[in-house]
Amino acid sequence: MAAPGEQLRRRKAADAGQEPASPPGPGHDPAGCPARLRAGTFWLTRIVLLRALAFIYFVAFLVAFHQNKQLIGDRGLLPCRVYLKSVQQYFQGQVGWGAVSYAPTLLWLLDWSHMDSNLDALALLGLRSGSSTCPWSTWDRSGWESQLLETGFLGIFLCPLWTLSRLPRKTPTSRIVVWGFRWLIFRIMLGAGLIKIRGDQCWRDLTCMDFHYETQPVPNPMAYFLHHSPWWVHRFETLSNHFLELVVPFFIFLGRRMCILHGALQILFQVVLIVSGNLSFLNWLTIVPSIACFDDATMGFLFPSGPGSLKDQVLKMQKEEAREARPTPTYGCMVRQAANLALGVLVAWLSIPVVLNLLSPKQVMNSSFNPLRIVNTYGAFGSITRERTEVILQGTASPNASAPDTVWEDYEFKCKPGDLRRRPCLISPYHHRLDWLMWFAAFQTYEQHEWVIHLAGRLLANDAEVLSLLALNPFADRDPPRWVRGEHYRYKFSRPGGLHAADGKWWIRKRIGPYFPPLSLQNLKGYFRSREWPYPAPE
Repeated sequence: MAAPGEQLRRRKAADAGQEPASPPGPGHDPAGCPARLRAGTFWLTRIVLLRALAFIYFVAFLVAFHQNKQLIGDRGLLPCRVYLKSVQQYFQGQVGWGAVSYAPTLLWLLDWSHMDSNLDALALLGLRSGSSTCPWSTWDRSGWESQLLETGFLGIFLCPLWTLSRLPRKTPTSRIVVWGFRWLIFRIMLGAGLIKIRGDQCWRDLTCMDFHYETQPVPNPMAYFLHHSPWWVHRFETLSNHFLELVVPFFIFLGRRMCILHGALQILFQVVLIVSGNLSFLNWLTIVPSIACFDDATMGFLFPSGPGSLKDQVLKMQKEEAREARPTPTYGCMVRQAANLALGVLVAWLSIPVVLNLLSPKQVMNSSFNPLRIVNTYGAFGSITRERTEVILQGTASPNASAPDTVWEDYEFKCKPGDLRRRPCLISPYHHRLDWLMWFAAFQTYEQHEWVIHLAGRLLANDAEVLSLLALNPFADRDPPRWVRGEHYRYKFSRPGGLHAADGKWWIRKRIGPYFPPLSLQNLKGYFRSREWPYPAPE
């Protein structure tokens, strides 16, 4: 290829009639400059969307593979066999549409006598194919689970039926599907903004961020430093949050440029949230529908140029599309168009109660109005706790739990605060479900979270399966503890440069009182049997 100066000389000579101009190369305009992608198509957008969604599903099923057996398996803390039996009994012992719609899971179709194998097989299948298989139980009834279902459902309509090609020429991305994703991100952000304004006074007086970093479910190291920001920084954060969740979502409907601005602002917002806390894959997942705000002309910078590249192929397809008047639709295209139209009608119909919920002063968040959870209502942090409390599980080998000289040793979880000198973890987009549920348990009593007592019983048996969910077992190399108890503490971040920080402490804590009394394995036998939990044998 000639140098730019030589190309310019040849064009001038051709204009003067001295020599013929060289024809522009592929992917170049008539002036010889690299051609630009035209706005309004979504070939490259589809590729980025599907790759991002595949990554999220991979993480979700990796979490399921590593933790499902311990949480809902044959000997899990809340065995899903017991859960599904209770659902079946509620519907008069029948596994009909009522039971399936109440707890949609492929486990209804499988043999329950080997639940661990079922869960492993489904998780591995999910890692391979990205299909949703987890039962709707205590451990996965979070907002991001229903959001993952809805996002994945829309993703189905991005995939070509008859080819695995990344650029299926006969299957352009439907604008109905694109707007399905845009409608999803609109509801996610507006729902989150409205629930905050309606849910807690601190969002209205701009003080919520004074507490959020310290009291969020699983803080990360950056949360420690952000918590100690000046007060005016926290006020700016809260105002920015309201702008991004209550004003920016409407940019979607104001033309291409404002829609692109919306997508950029929301992705930046989610990146900030990822940096400031461990909210599982929620923020990563929220980035996915924001990608639909960008067309090929905007996404082109992510792809390399050159002959044969994806970008070059899209350029050729756009040129062919511009030259053709109205190509005769094939049978497959008509079927696809009918499916996309049906999707649009379905989403519109299922959105009616969702919109009414958004408009209602009694708005609920993270709920669904249809059995399969494919169009849902969302929201996050509608209220902010002002103090952080933690349940610390302790064990002792002493035969007398009430003796004043009894030595109690702490169990450590993988991420939730415990040891005052342990740095907060950084795990997003991965997720430790047990740590997350321990945060909720600290708000209430153990009677409202019976699985905590099941956890204590498994610790009394030194159960290896459940202990794999913990970071430290003080009785790992000796006999199991004779007693386990739960202690309730109030946790606060230490001050940077203060006395506790100088001692290497990230946290300071003060005892509130007992969460549950000392328990022995023998005490729990009847409790376990009444709930059909497997009684643990000491290992």
